[in-house]
Amino acid sequence: MRPLFIVFEGVDGSGKSTQLNLLNKFLTAKQIPTCTTREPGGTPVGEKIRELLLDPNFSEIQGRTEALLYAAARAQLVAQVIRPQLEQGAVVLCDRYIDSTLAYQGYGRGMDIEFLASINALGTGGLSPRLTILLDIPPEEGLVRSRKDRPADRLEKESLDFYGRVRRGYLALAKQNPRGYLVLDARHPVEELHKLICSAVGELAGV
Repeated sequence: MRPLFIVFEGVDGSGKSTQLNLLNKFLTAKQIPTCTTREPGGTPVGEKIRELLLDPNFSEIQGRTEALLYAAARAQLVAQVIRPQLEQGAVVLCDRYIDSTLAYQGYGRGMDIEFLASINALGTGGLSPRLTILLDIPPEEGLVRSRKDRPADRLEKESLDFYGRVRRGYLALAKQNPRGYLVLDARHPVEELHKLICSAVGELAGV
C-alpha cells in the first residue's frame, strides 16, 4: 500500500481529534502503519510555538505574525515528522494543516490568500494531503463543545462572526477541491461519522 497523508479540518469543537483517533485505531487493527500528529505542534519546536499562539495573554499578536508562526511550526512538522513517515510507508493522520491557515487567517482575519498560500508552500515544499476530512458544524455549537471543560484559549476568544467566516472559508475551500475533500456534518453521531470516514479512507488504502 502506498503512503497516505490525511488531514482533519474544522472549526473548534467539530470533533476532529475524536475522529482522527478512531481512524487510527481502525487502521492499526488492519495492521496498517500509521502516524498521528497535530498542528500547531507535533514536534518540540512546534509545541513551543503552539503554547505561544494559544496563550490568551498574548492578545497583541498580529495577523501576519500569527500566520508566520503557524507556517514555521508547519515547516518543522513536515520536515521532522510528516515527510519521514510518508517515506517509510505510513499513513499520516494530521489534526489541521494548511487549510486551517487559509480558513482562519485568510477568511477569518481577511488576510491575503495568495500570501498565505505562498508562505506555506515554501514551508512545506508543496506537500499536500491526499484527502482532507472536513467536519462541518455551526460555530455556536462547536464553541460550546470546545469550551465545556476548560477556559477558552486565545483563538477561542474570537467572536462568532469570526468563526462564521472561518466556517464559510472551509466550505469554500472544499468546493474548490471536491475530489480532495470529504465534507461531513459533525452533528451526526460519532459512530456514524466514523463509519463514513473508514469507508472513504479504506477505499484509498485498499482495505
